[in-house]
Amino acid sequence: MTSQACVGDEVREGASTALVTDIRNGVVWLRSPGREEWPADDGRALRVTRTREQRIAAGDVSI
Repeated sequence: MTSQACVGDEVREGASTALVTDIRNGVVWLRSPGREEWPADDGRALRVTRTREQRIAAGDVSI
């Protein structure tokens, strides 16, 4: 699945899997377990693996 990343989506950036936590001034911010939040190298190159809606349906996120 590939589309524009939105807050709450699970994405791949290179070898890392992360969640989109924020989009500030066009910069996509990511977070993964055990790592502090970081800005994506290129938000347009992120590969969305699961949308926020899919994560909610799977019980993977609290709302």
